[in-house]
Amino acid sequence: MASQATPTPQRRFDNPAVFICDIQEAFRPTISSFPSLLLTTKKLIRAATALTIPIYITTQNRARLGPTVPELTSLIPSPPGPAVDIDKTRFSMYIPPISTSHFPPFSPSTKKAQIAIVGIEAHICVTQTALDLIGAGHEVYIIADGVSSSNAEEVPVALARLRAAGAVVTTSESWVYECMGDAGIAEFRSIVKLVKETAGDTKASLQALLGTGPASKM
Repeated sequence: MASQATPTPQRRFDNPAVFICDIQEAFRPTISSFPSLLLTTKKLIRAATALTIPIYITTQNRARLGPTVPELTSLIPSPPGPAVDIDKTRFSMYIPPISTSHFPPFSPSTKKAQIAIVGIEAHICVTQTALDLIGAGHEVYIIADGVSSSNAEEVPVALARLRAAGAVVTTSESWVYECMGDAGIAEFRSIVKLVKETAGDTKASLQALLGTGPASKM
C-alpha cells in the first residue's frame, strides 16, 4: 500500500489583518487599564509582523488628541510599515482609504478578510468599525484583551452587542493561533517564542480587561 504524502501546512486564514483603533496620547490617562491595552496591542503587532499580516492604524483628530503612542509605532517595521496609517474624524475606521483601497465589500470578485480589532473606545470607534466591516461582509474578531473605554462598564455591553451582530469576541492568543492553523508552518516557532515571552503580560491583560483577577480592580 503506497504511503500518502504529508499535506503542505497551510494557514487557517487567507486574508487576515490587524486594525489598531485610535490608541493615542490624549487617551493615556483616561482609558481604563490603558497599560494592559498596550501590552496586548504590542504582542499583536509583533505577531502580525512575524506572520506578515498587514497592520492598519488610525488616529482620531490627531492635531488635537495626539499621535499613536510611541510604544506601538516603534514596533512597526519601516519599511514597509503599516499598509495604512491615517487620521480621521469619523468614528469608524472603515473609511475610504481603507474601505475602497484595501477592504471593499465582499463580493464574488473580492476577498473576504479576517480582521482583528484592538483599540479604543470599545463602545464607540471599535463598535462602529466592527459594524461597518460586518456590514461589508468581512469576518470581524474583537480582541477582548485589547479593547477598552474610559468607563470600564461600557466594554461588556459593547462586546455583547458586537457578538450579537456577528463579530467573534476572542483573545489575542486565540486569534494568533487561529491565523496559523497548523504547527507545521514556518513561522510557528517564532510565534511560540513570542507567546512564552509575553505570557506574564497576557495574563495581566486578561485579568485587567476581562475582570478575571485582582488586576481587574485597578
